[in-house]
This record gives sequence, structure tokens and C-alpha cells, in this order.
Amino acid sequence: MGTLSLSDYEDVNIAVPWGHISGRWYGNRRERPILALHGWQDNLGSFDRLIPLLPDYLGILCIDLPGHGHSSGLPAGIQYTFVEWAYCIGRIMKELKWTKVSLMGHSMGGVMGFLHTCLAPHTVDFIISIEAVLNPVGTVWDLSLYGFNIDKFVEEEERNCRGSIYEPKSYTLDNLCDYLYESSIESVPPNRAQHLLNRVMYRSQLYPDKFYLLRDNRTKYFNDLMMSLELGTEMSRRIWNKPYLIIKGADSPFITDKDNEILSILGNQNPEFEFHEVPGTHHVHLTNAEDCAKYIVPFLKRHRPDSKKEEVSLRMLHKL
Repeated sequence: MGTLSLSDYEDVNIAVPWGHISGRWYGNRRERPILALHGWQDNLGSFDRLIPLLPDYLGILCIDLPGHGHSSGLPAGIQYTFVEWAYCIGRIMKELKWTKVSLMGHSMGGVMGFLHTCLAPHTVDFIISIEAVLNPVGTVWDLSLYGFNIDKFVEEEERNCRGSIYEPKSYTLDNLCDYLYESSIESVPPNRAQHLLNRVMYRSQLYPDKFYLLRDNRTKYFNDLMMSLELGTEMSRRIWNKPYLIIKGADSPFITDKDNEILSILGNQNPEFEFHEVPGTHHVHLTNAEDCAKYIVPFLKRHRPDSKKEEVSLRMLHKL
């Protein structure tokens, strides 16, 4: 068995009421693929280093979420939220005529998988979540952040309405890589930044040795989930019979003791639940894809085995 190639893909555009969701379908395009969902402010390039380590009998559909990468932004006046992004899973299923979905998500993409699965468990066959669970406890500080994000969102809306004939501010490639390193809280090192920049970086027409970023800045000012612990634990109880793999970066603060009750429920009620910690930061699938693959590949082979091998085995049984 071989592994997937980053050069073997088909670009796809999935129609949605406000435009399209862009994606790349790697590998097997004869069967339903695994749907890969990136994190906040990232894009499908987030999975560039993991894809070539996965079995080549599979298909992986990596998408750019609305407002990210090459996908259309939400309509004017609509603020981004986790729920709005999670709706995309159902929309993609409907457009591609899937009755089931296999989910692999990083950070916000993992939370999307959690939300979709607790609301429509009958449609999900498994979940892989990298650096994400669900932190259901809001704080007083969140109220101030909500107010700030609403104000900044309105500012961005007004800026978009005014439009501009001017090119955005441009930077050298090294500057952009350093910026991404700092803005990701030192999670995306400069030597991995190109994977995320490829779909949002454009060469300046005014300064040919520089580049600018083009994306929907409204995504910076989304409003997170705010709920009670009681609701969060009830949501986790609804995911009781689904193969579920969670991978945490050892040096990342994104899965903490606050998630312990959710993790305990997921683990105690589900014999197919796995939790593993590997060296790395929040973008561990980009910086340490090899160690992530040590757990992801066996999980995939168990829960999405090669259908051709299964057919051969069945034919051999019938001959006995």
C-alpha cells in the first residue's frame, strides 16, 4: 500500500447560496472522501504535510471554509460564528449527495465536527480531531470580547462597502512568514508558513518583489460558542458510539483541564475513543505530521478500510 500524493488532486467548487466553497480532492475520487476542515484563519494548505502520509486507497476532500482561502465570504451583514461554519458540513453533504460523512478537523474544524456530530450523529461514521475538543464554559471576559468583535466586524463591513481601488499593503515573503509565526502564537514556524500563504498571498503589481494578503478580514471578528457546562456535557453524551480520535500537541494550550469532563464522558461511553499527545504546538499536524500519522493511519485503516481488499477477502471466503 502506498500513500497519497499532493500532486494527485482535483480542484472543486461546491455551490452555496452566497457563492462557492473551494476545495481540493486528493487521491481516490471514486468513493466518498474524508472531509478535512482547517482551523480559524488557516486554509486547506494546513493539511499539506499530513496528506502525503495517509493511505492512497482513500480520498481526502480538503476545503477552504467560508471567508478563508479561495472560498466565498459570507454575505454582507452576516457575522461569522462557529455555528455558521458548522452548517457547511451539511451543505457539502447535500450538494455532493452524501448520506454519511467522515470528518477530520484541526482546531476550529475539530469543533465543527463535534457540533455536527452531536446534532446529527446518524450522519457521521467517525471523527478525527487535531487540537480541539469543546470548551463549553464561557467567562465574564468573553462578554467584553463579544462587544469588541461586534464593533470591529461593523468597521470591516463599512470598509468593504466603501471598497478600494488601491492594492493592499505589501510585504516581503520573509516578513509574511514572520507575521504568520507571530500571529499564530509561534505555532507556525517560518519554514512551514508557505503552506498557509499559498492560497491567500498575491504578488504586488507595484512592488514585484513583495506580496500582499487577500482574505475576508471579517473572519477575525467572529463570535465563539458561549454555553453552560451542562449543555456542553449533554452534547458530548450524544456522541456515544462513534469512533473518535483526538490528538493534542504537547506544547499547546488549546486542550486544557477545562476539557477534562468532556474528555471523560467521550472516553467512558465509547470503546472506540482515542486520545493521544504528540510533541508539537497547536499546528502539530503541520509541524509534526509524522507523529500525528502514527495514530491517524491505523485509525483510518480500522474505520475506513480498503474496500478493494475487503472485496478480495470476500471472494476468497466464497471459494472456500
